[in-house]
Amino acid sequence: MLKWKYGDYRDWKRVVQKRFASAIICSKEFIGHVTLIEIVQVTEPLIKKYGETSVCIADNGYKWLQYFPRNENFSLTVMFDSCGKVTQWYIDICKEIGADEHVPWMDDLFIDIVVLPSGEWFRLDTEELEEARKQGDIDQELYELAWYEARRITKRIQNNEFPLLNLVNEHKFLLEQKLR
Repeated sequence: MLKWKYGDYRDWKRVVQKRFASAIICSKEFIGHVTLIEIVQVTEPLIKKYGETSVCIADNGYKWLQYFPRNENFSLTVMFDSCGKVTQWYIDICKEIGADEHVPWMDDLFIDIVVLPSGEWFRLDTEELEEARKQGDIDQELYELAWYEARRITKRIQNNEFPLLNLVNEHKFLLEQKLR
């Protein structure tokens, strides 16, 4: 089954208290929804391991800026620590993006790409995509779309041609003003 994920992280049990802001941005570089979650309090920090590197991605005072671009098959989440430093960029490959009552959502297609501030990148959850195809949860067309998008975005990242990675501070500032 495809995972439907909302931009306000409404079902996230780890987060005890949060603040949320959303905006629609129409610029030369980006058209779509952008959301910001300010994580006020968590039950416990969330730490992920990529190769030999451990990264805390959610804790008290962290912020997550998420992009839901129009007419694209990916969503980008930028995680910031409590000092405002990027801890990682997380790209979800998705079937489609939409919005309900100004809260954007996506149909996740399993494959994810993580980019660390060091420039290292990792492709995640390919086995989930393979299992979904094997179990008949997705058809061949969606399977091929997921791989096409993952390869396309990975190539753009490697070639430094993924402009959203460079827009985050401007959009984070804009949405922080809406949190107040």
